[in-house]
Amino acid sequence: MTRFLLVVPPLVGHVNPLVGVAGELARRGHPVAWAGHADQIHRLAGRDVTVFDCPMPAGGLVRPPELTGPAAFRFLWEEFFVPLADLMAPGIEAAIDAFRPDVVLGDQHAVAGALIAERKGIPYVTSATTSAELIDPLAGMPKVAAWLGELLGGLRARIGDPAGTADPRFSPYGVIAFTGRELLGDAPLPWERTHLVGPAIAPRADRSDFPWDELDPGRPTVLVSLGTANADAGGRFLAEAVSALDGLGDAVQGVVVDPGHTLSAVPPGVLVRAHVPQLDLLARADAVVCHAGHNTVCESLWHGLPLVLAPIRDDQPIVAQQVVDAGAGVRVRFNRVNAARLATAVETVLDSAGGHRAAAEAIGRSFRAAGGHVTAAGHLERIAAQHAPAPIPATH
Repeated sequence: MTRFLLVVPPLVGHVNPLVGVAGELARRGHPVAWAGHADQIHRLAGRDVTVFDCPMPAGGLVRPPELTGPAAFRFLWEEFFVPLADLMAPGIEAAIDAFRPDVVLGDQHAVAGALIAERKGIPYVTSATTSAELIDPLAGMPKVAAWLGELLGGLRARIGDPAGTADPRFSPYGVIAFTGRELLGDAPLPWERTHLVGPAIAPRADRSDFPWDELDPGRPTVLVSLGTANADAGGRFLAEAVSALDGLGDAVQGVVVDPGHTLSAVPPGVLVRAHVPQLDLLARADAVVCHAGHNTVCESLWHGLPLVLAPIRDDQPIVAQQVVDAGAGVRVRFNRVNAARLATAVETVLDSAGGHRAAAEAIGRSFRAAGGHVTAAGHLERIAAQHAPAPIPATH
């Protein structure tokens, strides 16, 4: 029996992959606790899980929508991830002292978990919820890489072991990456102990009231989603998507996710919801239009669904290109695409002659074979066993 503490940022896409892992570890008899945003974790993982609440940035992650490229990367680390680590550090330390974990499983962007575990001498494993970090996106930007190194060094001096040298984004004990080689392509992995387990597809708490009876089984279902962190930037795109779906008429059944309530007049043939049970809906969908968020992409591919990708920022352009290179989708320009071009892109991926569905199904088979949350739990058990303290000899 091993005690696991999971450390996560207040980002749905970073929590969801670990919900299934936590459930699998608990099923195998291991005590599991979480450290992070308690309300969000309880909403996503269930009310009965053990959570050590940590302070969070006021207002969450809010970014100027015009930021892209290196500027967006710098903003994300300087204005959110590093301040988040400083805020979470006392709560994580209290969680470790109270729960006494044998292993800490920390999200790649909740680096306080890695730094505090390192200081306390506890084995820690990285949870990587995006494939973008695995191909070293800063390789061509040495100045940005050096800047990030200095930023993380200062953070380590404040909350971690100043003598430590490991990059807190990549644990020397191992990295659990929720992606697969078929999406990464031939890019070398940053660390030999990176375990590619595919997306974690497991039951999630669902409190939605989705109108399943309004789906038309005679039409292909197309899901449009920009994730949970892009409500500030998605109004124009979602309006164009609604127009595109309406223009396709009886050829498709459109379902549009609008958490920011940006849409007003919606034609009767398109369903618009603030939230949807995404995994259940993907099981009945035929294609997905999205922002190339890693979770949505991998969950769609797991279900064998081709994609229309409109990356906005952060890792999304990298993930979108990975999908295009794998032949499983087409890319459009988020800020410039109109309804006509979106409609054409949707028709392209739905057309079996284009091969996008076949490529997506092949990736889906490989993802399912990788094992997801079950395989992740097995790797965690092995890592814990390899680094367990030596038993104290019996005295006579």
